[in-house]
Amino acid sequence: MSTQKNIRLKIRRQDGPNKSSRWEEFDITYRPNMNVISCLMDIQKNPVNAQGQKTNPVVWECNCLEEVCGACTMIINGQARQACSALIDQLAQPLVLEPLTKFPLVRDLMVDRTLMFENLKKVHAWIDIDGTYDLGAGPRIAEVKRQWAYELSKCMTCGCCMQACPQVNPRSEFIGPAAISQVRLFNAHPSGEMHRHERLQALLDDGGIADCGNAQNCVRACPKAIPLTTSIAALNKDVNKFAINHWLAK
Repeated sequence: MSTQKNIRLKIRRQDGPNKSSRWEEFDITYRPNMNVISCLMDIQKNPVNAQGQKTNPVVWECNCLEEVCGACTMIINGQARQACSALIDQLAQPLVLEPLTKFPLVRDLMVDRTLMFENLKKVHAWIDIDGTYDLGAGPRIAEVKRQWAYELSKCMTCGCCMQACPQVNPRSEFIGPAAISQVRLFNAHPSGEMHRHERLQALLDDGGIADCGNAQNCVRACPKAIPLTTSIAALNKDVNKFAINHWLAK
């Protein structure tokens, strides 16, 4: 009698953004230390479903394979997370895979996260450097500030916080917790502080911090345990101060 162990995957598939979705199941031979990406790669090598029918390989996205880039984020057993760090031995079966719902679908498990990067542009989430010459050593940052700022820098723009946030929906322009947290990060940097007011103004605009409903789902969903709600609270204070000072200066 065969002792071969199989993994059953149930995948929501869709051939394009305007196509109808369907479920398709696959059986993959189990190997120790597999993750979800391993299963998808096995399907890619042999695209035959559980009914023995030849099918198209499942489309998904990945890059770093070490939970740094955020590209392989999908809904796994009802939770948005990275497929590279989702270990099969720690997951219930059948393994249910679905694409993120808060971003435009490309195909199958692949979505377009351009929205998140556009939101980073809105809040000027970078530090301007003039010229290509050596500017010398950068300004020193107090160790206490560096420690909490480093936690904010772990954001990989994966979309888990956006997926969990009820305020991110087709009826709202809310930029989401990831972009808001990056405002705090760059405003705390001695070089980034020069554009502090520009970032705070962006949070006052439509879709800014006022649209946060304080559901606090984001901080629970973040795979890097970034204190997103702490950033939102701190920036609420900064934005209110900025708005009052701006009004008094008129």
